[in-house]
Amino acid sequence: MIVAFSVSPVGAGEDVGEYVADAVRIVRESGLPNRTDAMFTSIEGEWDEVMDVVKRAVAAVEARAPRVSLVLKADIRQGVTDGLTSKVETVERHLAG
Repeated sequence: MIVAFSVSPVGAGEDVGEYVADAVRIVRESGLPNRTDAMFTSIEGEWDEVMDVVKRAVAAVEARAPRVSLVLKADIRQGVTDGLTSKVETVERHLAG
């Protein structure tokens, strides 16, 4: 499965990069395939391991903020591996052709 999620503090002001970095650090230390862009962090793996990482990322922000916002989107598809790369490669192939 691939999960794209965004976690951010609420009530911490406009500059939230430090809080988001705490969450992204948890994701990167997990060892699961992941990517971070301007809006979301995507992570790929089995349900329990991915959701555990998301839970810990939220907890990292929650430890420093009075309130936390979480947006999550999941692509649950059995038997697919390396979806973070293959899905993008498919789109690029169509753009090139």
